[in-house]
Amino acid sequence: MKKEIHPKYNKKAKVICACGNEFTVGSTVPEIHVELCSECHPFYTGKQKLVDTAGRVDRFKERTAKQAAAAKDRKGKKVKKAAQAKKKAKKEDKK
Repeated sequence: MKKEIHPKYNKKAKVICACGNEFTVGSTVPEIHVELCSECHPFYTGKQKLVDTAGRVDRFKERTAKQAAAAKDRKGKKVKKAAQAKKKAKKEDKK
């Protein structure tokens, strides 16, 4: 094996979670910052928690609200075809 090509292994690397939990593991990085750990992850705690990274959940809710509002104003194909037929009939009557 070549010497000095492998990273230094830290037996006591510190992991810091966003919830405040800290623990040690073995890693090549001396300090690791994570958003979720076993103390706050919904799978382990059994509690529902929305993890909103960069406002994704908010943007999704806004997008679905816009789509629902647009759907209320939107008319079906039959209504549109009937309106077009009326216009066509009016044009033919004027001629």
